[in-house]
Amino acid sequence: MYEELFFRLSKSKFRSKFKLKDKEKAYIDTKGLDIIESHAKDFISKRISPAQIPNDGKQTPMRGHPVFIAQHATATCCRGCIEKWHKIPKGIDLSDDQQEYLVNLIMEWIKKQYK
Repeated sequence: MYEELFFRLSKSKFRSKFKLKDKEKAYIDTKGLDIIESHAKDFISKRISPAQIPNDGKQTPMRGHPVFIAQHATATCCRGCIEKWHKIPKGIDLSDDQQEYLVNLIMEWIKKQYK
């Protein structure tokens, strides 16, 4: 479903450098994918979904959680990247469907990396 997007992202020098390391994989081992997905939903809902984000472009750390790494790899880290890569405009609250799309994309990337 996301193959063409993953292909385009793989051509980006910046996006393609993000990979899950042993530390993040061990975290997933401990928490399980369901908990990781609940974290993704929470991060997207609170940090990405609002129409106005005071620190947009800086709200997603580069490391520290598998979801953060996945957000940078999938260009779901800020509204500017989401607008550029996913054609979802800035300045509007994300719909439930848009949030679900972003979470599903993040989780698909994590599952590919986790294998």
